[in-house]
Amino acid sequence: QVQLVESGGGLVQAGGSLRLSCAASGRTISRSAMGWFRQTPGKQREFVAAINWSGSSTFVATSVKGRFTIARDNAEKTVYLQMNSLKPEDTAVYYCGRRPEGGVSYYRADYDYWGQGTQVTVSS
Repeated sequence: QVQLVESGGGLVQAGGSLRLSCAASGRTISRSAMGWFRQTPGKQREFVAAINWSGSSTFVATSVKGRFTIARDNAEKTVYLQMNSLKPEDTAVYYCGRRPEGGVSYYRADYDYWGQGTQVTVSS
């Protein structure tokens, strides 16, 4: 069993920055890939970024490339999403997910544990 808790969301103006954190407990995530997805009402949960088990490989969605960075600290069992140059279209609930395999994936179905989400609202 893995428990994931996201934090760091909030209300920011366009162009601002936020850093989201995903703290894991229970089973270790040190050999699991991790990902960030986001969702707005009426839309499917959308891939944002993923990182492999060791942190040596990352992949980010085209829509956020150059603005968002994913990182992890396995010693602290925490995954981060640094969000810069935020845009109103980034407004969503952001979810942290755990993939039981070690490699990166942008498919929602590959993730088996999710946090409750943290709201990010970007105003214009």
